[in-house]
Amino acid sequence: MALEIKINDRTTTVEQLSADGSKYVIRVDDQTYEVDALMVEEGVYSFIHDNTSYNIEVIEGEHNKNFQVNTLYESFTVDIIDAERKYLLSRKSDDDDEEAHIKVPMPGKVVRVPVKVGDEVKAGDTVVVVSAMKMESEYKVKKDRVVKEVHVKEGDVVKGGQTMVVVE
Repeated sequence: MALEIKINDRTTTVEQLSADGSKYVIRVDDQTYEVDALMVEEGVYSFIHDNTSYNIEVIEGEHNKNFQVNTLYESFTVDIIDAERKYLLSRKSDDDDEEAHIKVPMPGKVVRVPVKVGDEVKAGDTVVVVSAMKMESEYKVKKDRVVKEVHVKEGDVVKGGQTMVVVE
């Protein structure tokens, strides 16, 4: 069964072709990959592809089909797009913009807040850096925005789901 998955602004089709223990063959769009995948601790996975190891942290978001995925260098928002999610997305108006509230998916400690109220930020700019589970995650804006509110400062401890920055 193929799944439609949205990774940040890119939508792709992922299908598991076979599984044998921790070895999987998957197809992402038209490309086939052989990976060795293993959960090493709750929410942390080790992937080996082409003799290269990747550690990936997966944090469940606001609902069970939304995740924050962190690698050593990047963070991604991942949504599984099933029939229910497609319907909800089609019903969403342009004014209903959940990207305006930058939220942390799990508890952590604010490491850096490189913005202040009134700053103009460009797509891809980092607005908050949070340390959680021994990893630092950068929270970025997806579109050009203006910082409207900053609810955290360096050193703050944040709760999962807490709004850290509001942009417009």
